[in-house]
Order: sequence, then structure tokens, then C-alpha cells
Amino acid sequence: MSDRTKAPVRPTSLPEPPYYAVVFTSVRIDDDPGEYQRTAEHLSRLVREVPGFLGEDAARTPGGLAISVAYFRDLAGIEQWRDHPAHLAAKRRGRERWYERYAIHIAKVEHAHVFARE
Repeated sequence: MSDRTKAPVRPTSLPEPPYYAVVFTSVRIDDDPGEYQRTAEHLSRLVREVPGFLGEDAARTPGGLAISVAYFRDLAGIEQWRDHPAHLAAKRRGRERWYERYAIHIAKVEHAHVFARE
């Protein structure tokens, strides 16, 4: 559920397929939300430097389920991000302190359709 009063709500703009989507769903433990937020913002800046990164979308439900989708042109970009030292450190921290549970799904997008009300 989004709050349109805080920021415009719209999906990221993407090129024509094919490309890849990395879907990260999680339930977080409320352990130091400030540290988590700072780390998430830092990682969001870093991933933009990975060749082949196309954009990201994220949402959080009031019940605590978070979903983020990062889009990449190819699997090489996903692998580079997976192995990035800051990302690896954040994954360790997440398992230790931030997440009750998470899942990662990687899918190849072969078709995409966009509707936008004028």
C-alpha cells in the first residue's frame, strides 16, 4: 500500500524486453530500523553503478511484507551485484538481525505491457 502524499507513485520505466527481474520478498524483524534504512539507501545507490542495472520498484504492506524488484539487462549484472562486497555484508547483517524470512526469485521478462492514465 503506498502513500501518494509522500511521493509520486509509479513503476520504474524499463526498456523493451528481454531483461531480468530479481524479486526479493521479505518479512523484517523490527531491529534497529534506522540502521536498516541507511543500509538500504546505500545499497540502492551502489546497485545503480552495476553495468546492466535498469531500475527498481519496491513496496511494503502495513502487515510487514516487503517486495522489491530489481531489473537487470542480463544475468552477468545480477551476478556482479550478488557478489558485491557491500551487498554480501548487508546479506549477512540481514540474516543476523533484520529478517524473519526472505525469498529471492529471478525471472526472465519476455513481455511487458504498460498502462498509464493521462
